[in-house]
Amino acid sequence: MNYSYDYWEYEYNYEDNSTPHEEPVFQHKATCLKEVLCVFLLVVSVMIFLLGFCGNALVIWISGFKMKKTVNTTWYLSLAISDFLFCTFLPFSITNMVMEEWLFGRFMCKFTSSIMFVNMFSSIFLLVFISIDRCISVMFPVWAQNQRTVNKASAVVVLAWFLGIALSIPSVIFREVRSHLGKTVCFNNYTLQQESHKIVAVSRFIAGFVIPFIIIIVCYSIIILKLRTNRMTKSAKPLKVMTALVAAFFFCWLPYHVFVLLELNHQNYDHGTLIVGLKVGTCMAAANSFLNPILYVFMGNDFKQKFKSSVLSKMENAMGEEGRTTSRYLSRSSSMDGRASTHI
Repeated sequence: MNYSYDYWEYEYNYEDNSTPHEEPVFQHKATCLKEVLCVFLLVVSVMIFLLGFCGNALVIWISGFKMKKTVNTTWYLSLAISDFLFCTFLPFSITNMVMEEWLFGRFMCKFTSSIMFVNMFSSIFLLVFISIDRCISVMFPVWAQNQRTVNKASAVVVLAWFLGIALSIPSVIFREVRSHLGKTVCFNNYTLQQESHKIVAVSRFIAGFVIPFIIIIVCYSIIILKLRTNRMTKSAKPLKVMTALVAAFFFCWLPYHVFVLLELNHQNYDHGTLIVGLKVGTCMAAANSFLNPILYVFMGNDFKQKFKSSVLSKMENAMGEEGRTTSRYLSRSSSMDGRASTHI
């Protein structure tokens, strides 16, 4: 019988000639803590959880309760909530990694997997919408000044979460809990619909990586060209931040999707290589949840000056920096056009 089993949400097929409910013939013993790779990934996952949980919680507190509600703070707050929820459910995966079996029942198998996918992909789509918003603000400053509102930004956030929910539906349908080789596993069961495995993997790759990456890199390429053409900034920091954003997205998500696609034809590849690749790819994808607050909040043009101030002041100034920069650019454009107000 063909199953798809994972330690988080990657696909790994294996052959099992036993019946799904057959009693185990031996007692399962976890060996994760005896393996170098598993211990390394465990330490990294715990660090991702701690940094992502605390970092995003701090962003939520500042952008949600300490700052005036604007389009920019709406983006920051929504992205932080998405990454925060993702990190909140990481302990389930970490426990599964250590014990090498699922201890939380069928409902939580489906629920945690679905929630984590909702937040993973809503985060990706929010990055896309932030990129589009920044690109529009630079390319069409007068129009953006008149049309960018908190209500419209909130509607876009709802759309991002809706798309994330849509991509998480397969987890609700295919996730199951079974006993296999003496242990309980939470896995994707594509036995009855073999083509579904390929459809789910390919659709997630296209919708969750290819299209977002193309949009992000096009937007930031346009922004960089516009900034250089208009000599809008004397500092290279904005260009470095934009490059870091694109690079982080690419390197965090590409390994995950590559090995998920390779796993579709697992019989053609080395078993051990697939396992290692899927585990490392999953861990790198999770790392994006704590990189987002660092790249979007803590990196600013006045980082050295803000570093000397308190953490809260540093975050508030960094998040407000983009709004001030956009305001200065809009004001400059308004003066050139002889129209539009000088306020965002």
